[in-house]
Amino acid sequence: HPRYLGVMPAYSAADDALTTKLVTFYEHLKDSSVPSHQATVLLFDPSNGTLKAVLDGSVITAKRTAAVSAIATKLLMPPFAEVLCILGAGVQAYSHYDIFTELFTFKEVRIWNRTREKALKFASSVGAPVRVCSSAQEAVTGADVIVTVTMATTPILFGDWVKPGAHINAVGASRPDWRELDDELMKNSVLFVDSRDAALTESGDVILSGAEIFAELGEVLKGTKPALPEKTTVFKSLGMAVEDTVAAKFVYDAWSAGN
Repeated sequence: HPRYLGVMPAYSAADDALTTKLVTFYEHLKDSSVPSHQATVLLFDPSNGTLKAVLDGSVITAKRTAAVSAIATKLLMPPFAEVLCILGAGVQAYSHYDIFTELFTFKEVRIWNRTREKALKFASSVGAPVRVCSSAQEAVTGADVIVTVTMATTPILFGDWVKPGAHINAVGASRPDWRELDDELMKNSVLFVDSRDAALTESGDVILSGAEIFAELGEVLKGTKPALPEKTTVFKSLGMAVEDTVAAKFVYDAWSAGN
């Protein structure tokens, strides 16, 4: 059935942090006031196993996912990028919009969502001009940076729409049989992932297209693989437990310092 409980434990010696995130995913709920994804992060003392804090994992997930997309975009987007396109209007759309407009300067931001009312609500609530598009193709055409944060299970972004040299952050479609991007886009772009192992077992976009993974984002950050911003690039984001660990420790340390 379309309901999942994910358990994501991680330990970071560098950050002296031990966490587990519990995340539930209930797709297509009739009660739309309840988020499809809900999460809690438990932060432990690595020295003795004591539970130190219980944190809002939904906020942490939204923020750390958008932050990693922003890192990928900083490395991979074309120079002089002017148009940002967001496909989807849920929690991740808001978190991506917030950090992308904080870190980068775009002349135009576009949004498309299957339910137009949600796109209109998004545009009216962010406090800056956002163009609501009537189709995904309209939103994508000519865009330099594209973010897909949808609940799609079949492709909603097609290669023949995408401007050569654009950068795509593919955040949705986190199951091995779900897609956001079509085969043409996956096979004709340079593909970056957060984790090879995860992408090859969890990402329908990667598995079903047979696209070759060029590099993990960490390899680019370490300088062992080039970024290739002159190419059309895709960053397939699935999320890693260590991202939640680092973010939770950061929040806890900031809270502790204030108390």
